[in-house]
Amino acid sequence: MKDLKFEQKSSLSRMEAADQLSAIAAALREGGDAELELGPATLSLRIPDDVRSEVEVEVGNGEMELEIEFKWPTAPTRRASSQSAADTETATGRKDVPARPGRSGTGTSRGKSAKRSATRTA
Repeated sequence: MKDLKFEQKSSLSRMEAADQLSAIAAALREGGDAELELGPATLSLRIPDDVRSEVEVEVGNGEMELEIEFKWPTAPTRRASSQSAADTETATGRKDVPARPGRSGTGTSRGKSAKRSATRTA
């Protein structure tokens, strides 16, 4: 099952189709958070730096079909995660270090004894 599917079918003039492709091209060129106005609908996407593409042409039954497909993962890639960690280190002057096992990364000093006493009183 897909997490989300947006599909829109309409009849367009050649100029309207070109405008729609231009809007998609501009969003791809810009990258990051993009909003595409597709007729009455607006589609918000996060577009990464690298995408996979597929172009398919089919001719048959008196019609020509041209499909242009772009795919990318919805989860951040390792490269993006590493880059954001490096950006954080540069911006803050410190490196994010994961919390040690058994300790909270929030800075609270609630230890095991506090947890036990909370369990006993509950």
